[in-house]
Amino acid sequence: MFMMFAMTSDSVGEIIKEVKVAFSVTNAQASLMHSLPMLGIALSGLFLGFLADKLGRKPTIIIGLALFGLACYSFLIADNFMLIVSLMSLSGVAVGIFKTGALALIGDISTSTKQHTATMNGAEAFFGVGAIIGPLIVAYLIHQGVAWQWLYVIAGGVCTLLIVGALLVKYPTYSRDTSSGENKVSISKSLSLVKNPYAFGFSIGAFLYVAAESAIYVWMPSYLVCDAATLKATYDCYSEGFSQTLAIYSVTAFFILRAAGRFIGIWMMSRFNWALVLMVFTGAIVLCFGLGLWGGKQVALYLFPLTGIFMSVIYPTFNSKGISCFPKHQHGSVAGVILFFTAAGAAAGPFIMGLVSDANGGDAKYGFMVATGFAAVLFIGLVYNFIKNPTKQRLAEIEASEYAN
Repeated sequence: MFMMFAMTSDSVGEIIKEVKVAFSVTNAQASLMHSLPMLGIALSGLFLGFLADKLGRKPTIIIGLALFGLACYSFLIADNFMLIVSLMSLSGVAVGIFKTGALALIGDISTSTKQHTATMNGAEAFFGVGAIIGPLIVAYLIHQGVAWQWLYVIAGGVCTLLIVGALLVKYPTYSRDTSSGENKVSISKSLSLVKNPYAFGFSIGAFLYVAAESAIYVWMPSYLVCDAATLKATYDCYSEGFSQTLAIYSVTAFFILRAAGRFIGIWMMSRFNWALVLMVFTGAIVLCFGLGLWGGKQVALYLFPLTGIFMSVIYPTFNSKGISCFPKHQHGSVAGVILFFTAAGAAAGPFIMGLVSDANGGDAKYGFMVATGFAAVLFIGLVYNFIKNPTKQRLAEIEASEYAN
């Protein structure tokens, strides 16, 4: 499921290039293909995340996958810009539904909070794989003269197989909360989690991380081109051979390193102090961003994609630890809250960076300064988290009450 979602969401940059030509839309209009699906995920996570706790994991996942599949197959008749954007927005709503169900399911199949974090890194690793193969599929389709919409048809086929699998697989026993007291699952109870310090703290961390990460796949190509004035994709300012190739495929290199890092994270997070790992890795991101800006394109060419290794374990761990601070009957709701802030960071981060860049002559360097600021604030928060360890007692309590058996 994570891979299928990434195949479509992380291909939007390649798709935007085609849509702008086909429908003569502006950059601002084309940006809706990214921001509206993110808004759909955000609102779906916040307002529908409780479904995983109310209906159960399996029905929620199947509902979300069915809605996503419907949106994907409808791309076969998507012949105008408004319909394309509408279907992308619908797919975002669907992702918010099935992803909160999947995130809650991870808690059900985990035997400890530490295993929960390792499993989450494994799931997000497949997201990293989808982020690599999705743009490659689009590029191949276009090169073969096939419409990019077939990427969504392919994703729809994967989705159909996932629905069949979800129907056949035996899920762990989950007791739906049918109480009428203060623990009753509802939209209002789900929204009230925003005020919880654990949910809010990890959500803000996810927002800052995603805002910084999005600078890589949204603005790094603009920063690395040699002709910054026209953004013409020339790379003659780099030496022949490896440097020029890396400049052309810098985003792919980043995604490959991020995916590889997440598979390594399965092992790492089951053996090391998660707070220490996050603090050190976030510090490395700040260092890479700072040195890349200071040294210019020639240095950023290597340091910006390298951040994929350091970024790999941060978001899955935020997600896992944030969810693990709550009993299992609230996992869907809290996953939805974190997902809301995640999507908000993905939508707001690039937009703010674009505004700052435009205010300074359109140079993407200034957008990366904003991204460095996001990463620096996150690093300060993680230093505090490592020193004070505010979640230690809470995680121990949940470990004893939810995973003891």
